[in-house]
Amino acid sequence: MSEFVPSTVRPEEIEARSFAIIAEELGEHSFTEEQFSIVQRVIHASADFDLGRSLRFHPQAVEAGIRAIREGRPVVADVQMVQVGISKARIERFGGRVHCLISDPDVAEEARRQGTTRAIVSMRKAARMAEGGIVAIGNAPTALLELIRLVRAGEARPALIVGVPVGFVSAAESKAQLAGLDQPPFITNEGRKGGSPVAVAIVNALSLLAVSEAGAR
Repeated sequence: MSEFVPSTVRPEEIEARSFAIIAEELGEHSFTEEQFSIVQRVIHASADFDLGRSLRFHPQAVEAGIRAIREGRPVVADVQMVQVGISKARIERFGGRVHCLISDPDVAEEARRQGTTRAIVSMRKAARMAEGGIVAIGNAPTALLELIRLVRAGEARPALIVGVPVGFVSAAESKAQLAGLDQPPFITNEGRKGGSPVAVAIVNALSLLAVSEAGAR
């Protein structure tokens, strides 16, 4: 049963209680402390414990993401919904910016010319921009598949790929391919679930860790 929340409760109290419920209901797990802070935010955003349990982390993923944010590297989102949801203040605190190229006129024109998707063309355009940064894909499996192709061809070198597209066509398959990469580090999940809110939650959790780490020094 859901808990009743009085109208005078503070937002931070609701979040703290939510995270306590998540920790209690999730139970034992094999995530590290930093990984679990990301898992909690994904579950908090989705209310989906199975989705949280399905998250997979490259061993260097969290470190790579924090470092990219603290070095002011760019964050490239596959769709505007991801771009809008990411906390700009925390990214910009370190000199970074959040980009989304899918609606750029030249991307749309090139997609029409080639008879392909804007998601694919936007990843090609983003390849150089994203070098040393984070690419966050929450919507388009074709974007993730193209990014993986670019990585394998040596044409894209992001520091971290957050690949959690949702859907019935190629979503699970694209994430399985991502999980098979040795480099770059990745955060993904198994199966069809995912989506823009999940990608947003992961990047925002990483930026919170980056701010926390900066404050501890």
